[in-house]
Amino acid sequence: MYWLVLIISGVLEAVWATALSKSEGLTRLAPTVVFLTALAASMAGLAYAMRGLPVGTAYAVWVGIGAALTAGYAMWSGQEPVSVLRVFLLLGIVGCVIGLKVTH
Repeated sequence: MYWLVLIISGVLEAVWATALSKSEGLTRLAPTVVFLTALAASMAGLAYAMRGLPVGTAYAVWVGIGAALTAGYAMWSGQEPVSVLRVFLLLGIVGCVIGLKVTH
């Protein structure tokens, strides 16, 4: 259960990071509400997951999922350039997250 909550929290990290970018400095209402809601849920999920997982593992997985999804979405939506090297490096982050789960 801790791992499932941690994965969902990592996805929500990507949601709040993207919403923060779209909020234009918290001046647009809808993205600001999405940011605040996703942020609270993401942090609560991370806190819950840390009850049963080591802090270093939980935090690394949370950040890795959030970073990979945020960067992947930015490339998919055209906000950031796409290159084979960038995709390869993001897959490396995903591989490391999977490795942390397998070795836990």
